[in-house]
Amino acid sequence: MKRAIFWTVVVALLALLPLVLRSYNLYLLNLAAVKIIAAIGLALLTGFTGQLSIGHAGFLAIGAYGTALLAQYAGLPFWVGIPVAGLLSGLAGFILLVPALRLTAIYLAIATLAFGTAVVEALPRWASVTGGYQGMSVPRESFLGVTVTRNDVAMFYLALVMVVVLLWVARNIVRSRVGRAFVAIRDKSAAAQACGVSLAKYKALAFFLSALYAGLAGGLYAHVVGYISPAEFGLGKSIDLFIMIALGGMASLPGPVLGALFLTYLPHWLSGFRGLQSIIYGSALIGVVIFMPFGIWGFVRKWTAPDKVQSLPWPLRAAVEFVRGGGGR
Repeated sequence: MKRAIFWTVVVALLALLPLVLRSYNLYLLNLAAVKIIAAIGLALLTGFTGQLSIGHAGFLAIGAYGTALLAQYAGLPFWVGIPVAGLLSGLAGFILLVPALRLTAIYLAIATLAFGTAVVEALPRWASVTGGYQGMSVPRESFLGVTVTRNDVAMFYLALVMVVVLLWVARNIVRSRVGRAFVAIRDKSAAAQACGVSLAKYKALAFFLSALYAGLAGGLYAHVVGYISPAEFGLGKSIDLFIMIALGGMASLPGPVLGALFLTYLPHWLSGFRGLQSIIYGSALIGVVIFMPFGIWGFVRKWTAPDKVQSLPWPLRAAVEFVRGGGGR
């Protein structure tokens, strides 16, 4: 009961942000929501199932272009186009099942990298449909007389609903029999198979869910920015997603959220340091890796452990105990 009340209050406070934040800050939060959704999906695949992927931007591209094309050529509204594009991206995830069953570690990473590169290289070849290298504009859409797409306030509420729902779904998956099978495959696939866990079934499900989340994130991204091009979904985007879950905490759900927020706002905070952004950015990432080897969430959990909490001043101790009691792990 306390946990439900705690998270209800958190979501309610987040819903009030448009009343106090400017449009640009809402836009940054919308971009962060896109990254959070994609990072959660990648965490299900890499953090919980142990399948390394460095081509996840390809699924983002499928979701973004799928949503835009469904809106432009089929006239589907965003509330239909985004889920459909997400499902298309999820089905594309099955393509990676074949190498996933035979390859491990770095070899699987290379296969996923090849997939992501192939998607980005294929998009410009259909210039008559996708706009080629110049990209394409995403049609504006309305809902109940209110312009939703490219409206920072409306997109914030859509993004908030998507993040809350998808995070809740991922949490239930992780705590279910499916989640335990994912972890078993990650820790020792041979032992998991000996215990009756079907590697093909659960790896296929992991790739599908991860690609589905990335596709939904891509669809949301298309409507947030209003314009997409192949260059936005290159190798750098895939590496960013991997860094998010590595920095936040690989095998956790709060980790991708914290990692996505950190990598969204860090370049913004460093915008005033002309000529030094890259140096400070790289140093910050190295510092997190060195001093937080289990990620930001691992660091938070370590310093909010019961024995650590007792040494804090009373106001901080009370706050931490409330969060731990209401928010859980």
